[in-house]
Amino acid sequence: MTIYGWLLFLLFSILLLLTVKPLGIYMATVMEGAVEGHSENKGAVLAIVATLTRPLGACENLLYKICRVDAQAEMRCIDYSLALLTFSLASALLSFAVLRLQAYLPLNPLALMTNKAPAWATTLSPDLAYNTAISFVTNTNWQAYAGESTCTYFSQMVALAMQNWASAAVGICVATVFIRGFSRSEAAGIGNFWRDLTRSTLYILLPLSLVSAVFLVSQGVVQNFDAYTTATTLEGAEQIIAQGPVASQEAIKMLGTNGGGFFNANSAHPFENPNALTNLVEMLSIFIIPAALTYSFGYLVKDVRQGFALLSVMFIIFATGFATVYHFESQGNPIIHAAGINDATSVLADLGGNMEGKEVRFGLAASSLFAVITTDASCGAVNCMHDSLTPLAGMITLLNIQLGEIIFGGVGAGLYGMLVFAVLTVFIAGLMVGRSPEYLGKKIEKKEVKMAILYVLTAAFAILMFTALAVALHLPSGDFLNSAGDPANNVANNGPHGLSEMLYAYSSATGNNGSAFAGLNANSPFWNVSLGVAMLFGRFFMIVPVLALAASLAKRKYVPPTSGSFPTNGPIFIVLLTSVIVIVGALTFFPALTLGPIAEHFLMHSGRLF
Repeated sequence: MTIYGWLLFLLFSILLLLTVKPLGIYMATVMEGAVEGHSENKGAVLAIVATLTRPLGACENLLYKICRVDAQAEMRCIDYSLALLTFSLASALLSFAVLRLQAYLPLNPLALMTNKAPAWATTLSPDLAYNTAISFVTNTNWQAYAGESTCTYFSQMVALAMQNWASAAVGICVATVFIRGFSRSEAAGIGNFWRDLTRSTLYILLPLSLVSAVFLVSQGVVQNFDAYTTATTLEGAEQIIAQGPVASQEAIKMLGTNGGGFFNANSAHPFENPNALTNLVEMLSIFIIPAALTYSFGYLVKDVRQGFALLSVMFIIFATGFATVYHFESQGNPIIHAAGINDATSVLADLGGNMEGKEVRFGLAASSLFAVITTDASCGAVNCMHDSLTPLAGMITLLNIQLGEIIFGGVGAGLYGMLVFAVLTVFIAGLMVGRSPEYLGKKIEKKEVKMAILYVLTAAFAILMFTALAVALHLPSGDFLNSAGDPANNVANNGPHGLSEMLYAYSSATGNNGSAFAGLNANSPFWNVSLGVAMLFGRFFMIVPVLALAASLAKRKYVPPTSGSFPTNGPIFIVLLTSVIVIVGALTFFPALTLGPIAEHFLMHSGRLF
């Protein structure tokens, strides 16, 4: 650990916090309009909204007219849910069709999925196309293929990048509905899905993505429709250099916390992430919307301290995770140090810790910070290989996802996930002091607690059930510690590391993250189908309880807090909420983590690797 690493963390944190208030107010104003009682609504924010409304307002109204949508009509929970699910189903079918019909669609310079395709190109089988379509619609962006050798430019834009926009917008819609649950009183409706979807896309994602894409192009990220370039290396070998519309997809994949890379190497590829400056901006892009949504929440419930309380919990867990990953990566692998091997790996280990799987242009600190950010935010973009992290550093990235997509989390998903835990926290606090629990003037009763518990249990059920099934199928000998990996079944690593790879896969799928421990080759019918089902569990089986919880809260009458009300905007609540999150995660996943990364850590220090 060096002063450079901590200065990078400090710089990132300052830049992030500077965006929270202005962007938070802007998003609140876009989604809900002017809010009484806030002087901040005047001036710069309204001027920006008015400026964007002039060119985009006509487009917005035209979309409503073409789709015959009454944007002012309020929807009940069932109507909002059906609209959201129908839109997502249509998106999945469109993506699946485009992926399977690549051979007949334009912008296919390599003639992929035809008999003219190069020998190194791969084919999208039906199960892989299903997995990919579900992955991008659920904001997971799990990729069991190499993008540059599998997907055409048309597929990258229409089947993949377009879903980056749509899935991110859906997340913002659900977060907005949850905020309405607290800001409205005795309301039958929770908003209009089509209006929320349109405004979050046009007024939030589009401007931010345009600015980000232009910046990335200025730094060397490619954006073209050129054919792939054939180059001759110094050794005389032939090398294919992929091209394509990369910057536009890179911008929305970060801002929408999607994570799916245009290239197989993702954000470790120099065409996606050329230098330290783009690396910093891409990390900020992942966090700025989830962080600002906490201010939007406090702003709309007319108590910004409530939003800062949630942001504080997120930041505490984030900072703790970075410190842990950076520490263990800096320590490196003790076996390499002890062996005294005179090679590049050993030299780098002596100089900077564990450099395996990392880009030298980013180094240890930036790679550790990126790994924590991308798993905190359910983004899945990577600039280093998580499979090469030291065991306990890898455990943190795994635990970040398992805690429930709440440490900033996905766009929208982080806020509503954190609010679910806030509901559970005030319920537990009420039991402790013998009072009826309430949060922001809303009584938390049986229905709300049931929906919150269903939300938490759904993720744990999908992760642990599918991992147990995979272990049973891929480690048939029963000798877990000494069982060799089975390449025929796509699991190449043995022992606790093999378990970590499988556990990470289903955690990533259920948590809609998309990153992976790369030692697992997930492109087979079993993995494609089961991971696709896990993604559906992690997205829609958790969104529906959130919408039901929000609708129930919106119907309740607002009760002003009294002197006996439990304060939810101070340090006591922050500590309690953090403790509930950590305890729930520890109790749920600690046994599995003990058999995986924790066991691997102690075995590594005893001289054994897997």
